[in-house]
Amino acid sequence: MTASEHEIAETLIGKDYDAMDAHTQRVARHLTERRHVSRNTADESDGSMTTAQRAADAVARFGGSWTFIFVFALVLIAWVVLNSVILLKYDRAFDPYPYILLNLFLSMLASIQAPIILMSQNRQAEIDRKHAEHDYEVNLKAELEILLLHEKMDGLREQQWQELIDLQQQQIGLLEQLLAEQNKKPS
Repeated sequence: MTASEHEIAETLIGKDYDAMDAHTQRVARHLTERRHVSRNTADESDGSMTTAQRAADAVARFGGSWTFIFVFALVLIAWVVLNSVILLKYDRAFDPYPYILLNLFLSMLASIQAPIILMSQNRQAEIDRKHAEHDYEVNLKAELEILLLHEKMDGLREQQWQELIDLQQQQIGLLEQLLAEQNKKPS
């Protein structure tokens, strides 16, 4: 950025350019170069996902759905009914009440599923943070553009007032000439 661009940015933002954070400096550069700040941040995050991240998102999406709850409830009911029927019919079930094997499977599922969902949530939090930073930049630039528009409007209004005053002074001068000519004429 040139020195005048630094001055414009510092005037609008009210801080020394070097004291601004990286986001504010980027907005100041975009503002002085008359470039847009907005971009589609969803495209940025989708393109850089690894296979593990996509898998974690899929597990979190499925694990947090009604489909998962219904399927899981059906599996639990089937497990209990199957073991109860086998126990009644053959007097021997592969997992009799209190269903210790089922508890083991549930514990293993929870111990695997929880960290995967946390990974997905952490990644989503990072994406949300980037969206918030982008929103800040866009909002800051919009605010600064509005300030520039206000300054331009104030300048135009000041110019119009000055032109009106000049025009009024010309009219007063013409009126004074007319009065002076009228006073010179004999009646």
